[in-house]
Amino acid sequence: MGTKKPRLEEKVDAMLAGVRAAGLKLTPQRMAIVRELASDETHPTAQEIFDRLRPGLPTMSFATVYNTLGALSSAGLCAALSLSPGSGRFDPNMLPHHHLVCDVCGAVRDVAPAPSGAAGSPDASSTRAVAQVAPGFELRSVERIFRGVCASCGKTRARADDRR
Repeated sequence: MGTKKPRLEEKVDAMLAGVRAAGLKLTPQRMAIVRELASDETHPTAQEIFDRLRPGLPTMSFATVYNTLGALSSAGLCAALSLSPGSGRFDPNMLPHHHLVCDVCGAVRDVAPAPSGAAGSPDASSTRAVAQVAPGFELRSVERIFRGVCASCGKTRARADDRR
């Protein structure tokens, strides 16, 4: 039984319901933040979302962006991630998956799990390894982070090497 990614509108509706459930009013700023996050699979930072929306919403504060993202994360509607140095990122994809991180620019992308093993589900070897290191630790999920250099940064590096 496969899981489909929810359509954008369904994701936006669920996130807006989470904002309401957190006791926050649905202001135009919060609605724009939710729509921006739901439609962005690059795992943006709060600052990136703020910078994108600020021209159209000049009275919006950074605190509004940060607090809205925090409410979404607390409601389980997005994940707050610390995958690379710098600001935390927010992931609207709540289906099990792995992450790919560029060591140079910090770009983050989702990587689908291999069909043989579901991302997020602890397997027997993970459970055994954790039990050896931390007896009694309750393993909830497992994530893989693939680190390397994205194509764009690789090209920039190659050009810099050519100039030397």
